[in-house]
Amino acid sequence: MDNPNPKKTLSTIFAPLAMAAGLIFFQAYMIAPLIPKLATIFNVSEQRIGLIVPAYMLAYGVSVLFYGFLSDKFGRKRILQISLLAFIVLTAITALAQSASQLILLRLLTGLGASGVVPMSLALVGDIFEPSERGRPLGLLFAAMEGGMALGSTAGVMLEPYTGWRMLFLATAPLAALALWILVARMGWKQEPHKSGHSLKKMLGGFYRLLAFPRGLRTYLFVFWNGIFHSGIYTWLGVYFVQKYDLGPIEIGLAILGYGLPGFFFGSLIGRTADSRGRYPIILIGLATAAIATATLALEIPVLVAALAVTLISLGYDLTQPLFAGIVTELGGKTKGGQAMGLNVFALFTGFGLGSLLFGELLKLGLNRTLIIFAGVQVVFTIVAAQLLKTEIKLSTK
Repeated sequence: MDNPNPKKTLSTIFAPLAMAAGLIFFQAYMIAPLIPKLATIFNVSEQRIGLIVPAYMLAYGVSVLFYGFLSDKFGRKRILQISLLAFIVLTAITALAQSASQLILLRLLTGLGASGVVPMSLALVGDIFEPSERGRPLGLLFAAMEGGMALGSTAGVMLEPYTGWRMLFLATAPLAALALWILVARMGWKQEPHKSGHSLKKMLGGFYRLLAFPRGLRTYLFVFWNGIFHSGIYTWLGVYFVQKYDLGPIEIGLAILGYGLPGFFFGSLIGRTADSRGRYPIILIGLATAAIATATLALEIPVLVAALAVTLISLGYDLTQPLFAGIVTELGGKTKGGQAMGLNVFALFTGFGLGSLLFGELLKLGLNRTLIIFAGVQVVFTIVAAQLLKTEIKLSTK
């Protein structure tokens, strides 16, 4: 049939979409805990090798703007598959890096190639589901990402002593290839692009219109800060547990085991709750939880308490970012959903990149002071959110 039920079609490709999203976040998050070990392997400072995180995140964030525009012009399917293929090839090549500089460059190129998969998946949800129905599918996609985060942050650093860091990349590529093969086999639904005379000027104009409305501007600003805050904390957790508790790779993996698990187990529930009760209270709880947990890390606490705080920081992300993504799907509508989601991922991943850089620079002031600074700014954003996000109490059903 030429025009099958879009919701039924999405259900047939949801598993490989979730698999691809999970693998992208797996390889993104397995890197940061390895920073102390990679610094030793390549004989460079932790700050130097730490550039592998912002190199990937910033490239991912910038290029996704153009993926969103191109998907509105050519269709989600084509862009999603090309981006996933680029991720597969570049992830495999990364295992061949012979120096810190090569590794940084390959991470940058991987960010450029991989950044079309997740936003196109999210945009497909926005195309197909009404605003009041998006919480559950968005929650499931974010659960897959959180599962990738949890597995990557823990399994990567724990397996590295046995497999070596190169094998972590080599093993990821064929799994992503399997997801691509399933997608190509099942994507019989041909989504037509939204043809409306696309040009660079129109693309920039579309971004301007998304930011011109107060709801759009404040949403993207909160997404940007969310990226700065959570990446800043997460990127340097390996260094945190080495400096404060002198943990080895396996112990670090166990300490951050809880990172990503809340979203993996409760992502769908969080989405359904947002659909029924509104986003506002959930977002506030998420922002406040992350602030308190981060401040706790700056205290002299047992390692088990620190591990619990890490899990609560992850929960703070799970209670906020999927809900911000839900707002974004409403901003672009069905014709500009790719651009709206592209701008969302741009804000998030440029925040990720800048957050890791900023936290690394602030480490000159001391680890505990840096944690307090990040927690303090998070408190400010929580207070601001309490005033600016009141309109998110009820979801629009238009």
